[in-house]
Amino acid sequence: MRVLSGIQPTGRFHWGNYFGAIRQYIDLQWEHESYYFVANLHALTTVRDRDLLRQLTHDAAVDLLALGLDPDRATLFVQSDVPEVCQLCWLLMTGTPMGLLQRCHAYKDKVARGLPADAGLFTYPVLMAADILAYDADWVPVGEDQLQHIEVCRDVAASFNHRYGETFVLPQGKVLPHAARVPGTDGEKMSKSYHNTLEVFEDPKVLRKKIMRIVTDSRPMEQPKDPETDHLFQLYSLLATPQEREEMAALYRRGGFGYGQVKQALADLAERFFEEPRARRAELEAHPQRVREILGDGAQRARRKAAEVLGRAEQACGVRYCV
Repeated sequence: MRVLSGIQPTGRFHWGNYFGAIRQYIDLQWEHESYYFVANLHALTTVRDRDLLRQLTHDAAVDLLALGLDPDRATLFVQSDVPEVCQLCWLLMTGTPMGLLQRCHAYKDKVARGLPADAGLFTYPVLMAADILAYDADWVPVGEDQLQHIEVCRDVAASFNHRYGETFVLPQGKVLPHAARVPGTDGEKMSKSYHNTLEVFEDPKVLRKKIMRIVTDSRPMEQPKDPETDHLFQLYSLLATPQEREEMAALYRRGGFGYGQVKQALADLAERFFEEPRARRAELEAHPQRVREILGDGAQRARRKAAEVLGRAEQACGVRYCV
């Protein structure tokens, strides 16, 4: 089975990215043929600073490698290094109904809020479909909020297949079974949009300060507390061993502690949990040529597959006539 997913370089990875998706991507590389890409073309809809986009694209690739993505097991590449995807996107757009795109939530929500929406955002789902279809992906691991895009991809592919004959594999969108809903520093879902993130590779001292500022309730120290409803405990549970988790849960139920004690324990755990990835990241940054080679090799593998699929599509719809 072939698995594919992309991640946008619109900011540094935070705990929500890691525990919600990246950790599962890394696990899947040992079980399936895996393609993972840094979606810098998609990021153009929000990141308009050239130098920033280049830096974020580099950071995303290095972060994925440092967190455990193995280039010998998975194909890692940058989206824009596979131009066949953009060619395929145009073939798909010629048969995609406007109404289908108008119903997509990202575009619809932005318009509803009175914000400017460009053609890139409007046609975003078609480029996403091309990203998936170009590699004959069987399975696309996604969060629940991305399932609509997979359904759009299937509709676009099915329409093309109906019109021109069986050309594309229809992918399945799979919600990651162990994906965590990670609370931010304010208790809401962790998101760059909410400015409530804890970054994976943040300086430990800066990260500790952020953790110490996590919003908590004002219940007295002696009062027992339910760990299952406390976002600070939820963050702690992501990093803790089963024994540490049980001991902390017992402390909550017993009472007689301050949240500052939990925050200090969380900061210590975070430093320990990401210590090895941080060391791997420093090593990769010291050898940038190695990173470029990994991405170059990944792009070559991805282009071979994408060229094969594009050739099928061009042949099917009649634009490849010089054979």
